[in-house]
Amino acid sequence: MRKLWTLYRRELLEAVRSYRLIWVPVVFIILGIMQPLVAYYMPDILAASSNAPAALLESYELPGAATVMAQALGQYGTIGMLVLALAAMNSLAGERHSGTAELLMAKPLSPVSIVAAKWAAHLTVLLLAVGLGTAGAAYYTALLMGHLSWSAVAAASLLYALWLLCAVSLTLFFSAWLRGPAAAALALLLAAGMSLVQSLLPAQTGWLPAALPGLSAAVLAGGAAEAGPVICALLLIIACITGASLQTGRHKLPN
Repeated sequence: MRKLWTLYRRELLEAVRSYRLIWVPVVFIILGIMQPLVAYYMPDILAASSNAPAALLESYELPGAATVMAQALGQYGTIGMLVLALAAMNSLAGERHSGTAELLMAKPLSPVSIVAAKWAAHLTVLLLAVGLGTAGAAYYTALLMGHLSWSAVAAASLLYALWLLCAVSLTLFFSAWLRGPAAAALALLLAAGMSLVQSLLPAQTGWLPAALPGLSAAVLAGGAAEAGPVICALLLIIACITGASLQTGRHKLPN
């Protein structure tokens, strides 16, 4: 356990030195607060546009607080996921191509410890980013749109964070096999494919992790969370860590 803690601190130090622990949360904060501000000031933005029809301005209705909050979290499913995948793409690929993977494996460290420490460091960055971004979005949404259930916001953000963690885990898994950019591209394609299938066949694929964003919006609207997508997401994450550990173990130097 002490070795895992040491590796985790090493990964966090790397996140600080590369400014990943700063710029990723900053991006999420900007994405989060943009949605309520744009929704609230949309009439002014349209009025400033010289070609906006008057009927459009008159018919504009301010969306509800839960709707705006769901849209704010939805921003993380595109740009936010891309940012996280780019931040994680060289986690194992960088070690492998720089030759430090063999040096790590020469030490009395298990491949699971190495991968788990990297995964935990990315989880820390993700939770910090989603937490600060959600807090900023919820603050401006409650200020401009009206009351929000903070317990629902917390539950919805955790569900969305679990979906993002699936994408990060997939990136880490592919990073153990491929170069960084290819790992990020493949992970994002797989996440997009799951989202597409889930949107086309929602009744048959409600158990997929890609159902988590919809579940998050449902929780904000007062609905209940379902266990299927959560269990499937956890199994996917465990499979990614296991697969990445097995691949990393192959770089052990022969005795």
